[in-house]
Formats: sequence, structure tokens, C-alpha cells
Amino acid sequence: MLSVFACHDEAEKAPEPIVLTPEEIAVNRVKDSLYTVYINEAASKKTQQEIKEALKKKGYKTFDFVDEKTQDTILMQQYFIAFLKSGAIRGQNEEEAAELQEQHLEYLGKLYNEGHADISGPFGDESDFRGITIYNVPTKKMAERLANDDPMVKANRLEVEVHPWWAAKGYHLR
Repeated sequence: MLSVFACHDEAEKAPEPIVLTPEEIAVNRVKDSLYTVYINEAASKKTQQEIKEALKKKGYKTFDFVDEKTQDTILMQQYFIAFLKSGAIRGQNEEEAAELQEQHLEYLGKLYNEGHADISGPFGDESDFRGITIYNVPTKKMAERLANDDPMVKANRLEVEVHPWWAAKGYHLR
């Protein structure tokens, strides 16, 4: 008969739970999404020429810019920037204005998710210029149609002014 006994002075403790602050959770979400973007981009790396040809097929205007300092060739794409200005009808009551704002943000979110709008945001002062949206569409006519379909514009709380705008393809804000 064989008996084995073991004595262990310390009781096994469960590991301490990791508690993250809301800020740490947000940072981790951003890191996770950036990692996903990095992996997806690495898996589907296209040459600049392939990107340029694909844009041309869709009707986008592009041109190559050679950086004199680095001699890098940068692909420039035409986007459209819509300036949102105060419209003729700004007298909605607080409830109506809040409902329009909700619809406006929902509409811009939809355009962003569809890939038609890349950046939107309000200005930080109280001028007649209320904000901007940068449209990633091939024609000014398309940008104007999308801008004019915004619930705030339809209600005449905002009006839009659209201009062509060039930016380096693939570069991000810093």
C-alpha cells in the first residue's frame, strides 16, 4: 500500500481580476481596431498603380505628385469638401432641433459606413460656418446630392457649399 501526502502552507488563490478604467477600455478598442486594419491592409496590399487604375475605373480624378525632397511619388485623389453653413430656417424649437441633430448624425454615420464620407465635424465657434464633411465620391454632382439629402439641409437649418479638394491617397490625419 502506497500513500502520498503533500502539505502546502499557502492556499491557492484565484488570480486577481483585471479592472480597466473606461479610458483603458477605449484605448484597447482603438488598438484592436488599428491592429485589424493593419492586418487587413497587409493582406490586401495593392500597388499604387493598381489603386490608381481602380479609382479611374470608378470615375475618380487622380494625379501623381513627386515629392522633391524624398523623390517619392504620391497619389493624389480628388475629394469634395462640403461646408455646412447656417440655413435660412434656424427657429426650430429645442425638441425639433434635437431630433434634426439626431437624424443628421445618423445620416453622416451611414455615409461614413458606406464609404461616401470620410470626415465630418462641427466648427468650434459660433460663425455661420457650422462644420464640414469630406465626401469620397467621384463627382461633385454626387457630393452635392449626398450633402443635400442631409436631414438638416432638407429642413433648411443648414445649407451646403461644395468644393473639389485634393489630398494624398491613404494618408491620415495626425
